[in-house]
Amino acid sequence: MNFLGIFLGIGCIVIAMILEGTHPGMMLVLPAFLVVFGTSFFACVVQFPLPTIVGALKCFMWLLVPPRIRLEPQAEFLVGLSTTARQQGLLALENSIGSASDDFTRGGIQMIVDGVDKDSLHQILEQAIAVEEAKYEPYSKFLEAMGGYSPTMGIIGAVLGLIHAMSLLDRPDELGPAIAVAFVATIYGLVLANIICLPAANRIKGIVAEMTLLKYMTLDGLVSIASGENTMMIKRRLEVYSSEKKDAQ
Repeated sequence: MNFLGIFLGIGCIVIAMILEGTHPGMMLVLPAFLVVFGTSFFACVVQFPLPTIVGALKCFMWLLVPPRIRLEPQAEFLVGLSTTARQQGLLALENSIGSASDDFTRGGIQMIVDGVDKDSLHQILEQAIAVEEAKYEPYSKFLEAMGGYSPTMGIIGAVLGLIHAMSLLDRPDELGPAIAVAFVATIYGLVLANIICLPAANRIKGIVAEMTLLKYMTLDGLVSIASGENTMMIKRRLEVYSSEKKDAQ
């Protein structure tokens, strides 16, 4: 659905052109595309290392297939762990490690089984969350940088087009179309920034925030289990996270 927004946004521009009597085919200008998309990307290549660029492109695909972030099933799983721990002891949680949905949860359960105290458990898991957030931050910054560079590259493309148009002053019949093509690069730059890159960067930030919320809920549940807290109290504690997600939706 997120990716669909890009096509719908561009579609609105195309429909507006048709209503004004402009043929959309005029927007298909390869030199303008190369100037805006190519130079914006390679400007970011100067700014960011290759692993960040690859990671950003992978995160961009979240607009097509976003990661499944389900708070309620995770809360139910943690409540089940609490029941097992109170009935059979913390060592019995080892049998549930394979049932965890992610490495973060599996690692937390393993630490409980290994006898890590609740304070150390909280500190280690919180540090893991911070590291995960830091890992994803450059990916959104890459797209923000693309969105920042592309309007300027669009202006560069327009200037290059106008330079070419000025060479056609002795051919008035070709001058008008050449000037029109020159401004296509400006539109490319604005579209790349304001319909693709900047919205995608903000969407990635939103998904990372949801992932962080899930991890904090998991942290809270695991620390409560390690503390021997009552199962009903843990359930109420975890319900706060899912209710906040529903309110946000």
